[in-house]
Amino acid sequence: MKSIQSILKVKKELQSVKDSGLSIGFVPTMGFFHKGHLKLMEEAKKENDLAVVSIFVNPTQFGEGEDFGKYPRDLKRDQEMAESAGVDIVFNPSAEDIYLDGLQTEIAVSKLSSVLCGKNRKGHFTGVATVVAKLLNIVEPDKAYFGLKDYQQYLIVCQMVKDLNINVNIVGVPTVRDEDGLAASSRNIYLAYDEREEALILYECLKKAQRLLDGGIRNTSQIKKVLKEMLDLKNLVTLEYLEIVNKDTLEAVENIENQALVAIAAKVGKARLIDNMVIG
Repeated sequence: MKSIQSILKVKKELQSVKDSGLSIGFVPTMGFFHKGHLKLMEEAKKENDLAVVSIFVNPTQFGEGEDFGKYPRDLKRDQEMAESAGVDIVFNPSAEDIYLDGLQTEIAVSKLSSVLCGKNRKGHFTGVATVVAKLLNIVEPDKAYFGLKDYQQYLIVCQMVKDLNINVNIVGVPTVRDEDGLAASSRNIYLAYDEREEALILYECLKKAQRLLDGGIRNTSQIKKVLKEMLDLKNLVTLEYLEIVNKDTLEAVENIENQALVAIAAKVGKARLIDNMVIG
């Protein structure tokens, strides 16, 4: 496995791969890997000749008061984990490399970014879309892999790629969970034992929503009322949002006809956690 920081060097390295007719799978990350990341890497390696992973804690997607400075980082650990997953190249640029001489161009996927996490994290998805576009232009992969735990991010990247005619296939990979059901996340390390126990309510709510739908309740207000009552019983969980929306447009729905996305965001201790499930 090679570890490369320079944009010019990684482009040169990958150009020789493309000239040889080999395919490239790409996983953009902010590092501090968990088994969800490893699943993305394994899929990239399985479906392509070469697997590339970027590690870049992107400052432009963190808002004021968020955890950019404290976001967990361990490059050596990440490199070892990436190599164990079969990754061929780790690309770990600096902020100075990515945002050379300052950033004057931004990409905003306006409609999809205005709901759910976008309501309270102003500018977050503009930062995400911009840096993902830059990374895709640097690596020029055949396929890029994103976890569906960040479902809104996945849809935004798909829309951006479509709108800007970026020649890449975006692959969504199902959420990876720990044995207790908690969705894998780099921020789970912030959770104390009792906080982690209470955080399990997020996944319990998603499963309850599916059971309510299976039982014939299709009105989303009724389903949300039951789920919020479950959440109210947890003293360490502060709900940010609980929404049931169209899984393709993220627009709110009153009644579930076929499928819908149930999306939750909550603060548990110092950790902001998100989870979702397509039900129906």
